[in-house]
Order: sequence, then C-alpha cells, then structure tokens
Amino acid sequence: MVNRRDLQHRVITSFQRNIGNPILRRLGGQTLLETTGRVSGQPRITPIGGRRTGNSFWFVSEFGDRSQYVRNIRVDNRVRLRLRGQWHTGTAHLLPDDDAVARLKELPRYNSTVVRAFGTDLLTVRVDLDPIP
Repeated sequence: MVNRRDLQHRVITSFQRNIGNPILRRLGGQTLLETTGRVSGQPRITPIGGRRTGNSFWFVSEFGDRSQYVRNIRVDNRVRLRLRGQWHTGTAHLLPDDDAVARLKELPRYNSTVVRAFGTDLLTVRVDLDPIP
C-alpha cells in the first residue's frame, strides 16, 4: 500500500516533470537551477523559487533528498543559476539543520506557499555565487 507522502510525491513530481517544468523553463524571468546529472553527466535544469541575499541564493527543496537535483548536488555541488535572465556559477550547500519552515517565511510568498502546501521533506539549500570576474 502506498502511503500519503509517497503518493503526494509521485503526483507532484509527475506534474512538475511533464507539465510545469517544461513551461516554466521557457519563461525568461523564471529562476533556473542547473545541476550535473549524477549518472548521465548531462546538465539538468529545474525551475526553482527563492531569493538572492548578497552573494548567496536561498531556496527550499520541497522533497529534500527525494529531489533529483538534491541528489545531483550531493555528487557535484557546482551549479549554475539563471537569475533575471543572467547565468551565474556557484556552489550549492544542503543545510539539513536549517529551519526550512522559518526560511520559507523569508522567501517570496507565492513560491513559499506552494512549497509548504505540497512539500513533504523540506530542505534548505544555499548557493554561494562566484564573484563575477
């Protein structure tokens, strides 16, 4: 028997993979996270929501270690972020000791509401952006 959290994870990730993410990736203003696939070695692009604070970008993964991009970060934490149409390189840090619910209160309201409503295993992620040469 499938438990509620597993079913919720399957439904939401299926929707994101097949409908939501392909649409959001095409929007010029959408923040995108590019990781390197842990098996394929190919770039993997995921729409995310969060906030830049100084030289860091903060966001909360709604499915934590179950998110493919989190699994990719565990293998290679060098990432790229598209912020306001411009790509930046950086280093991602998974912060399991951070209070993800409190963190969501500091991030954009709409995205935070969706993450809280549908997320099952919240995990804070900070990307330290490389200085622009």
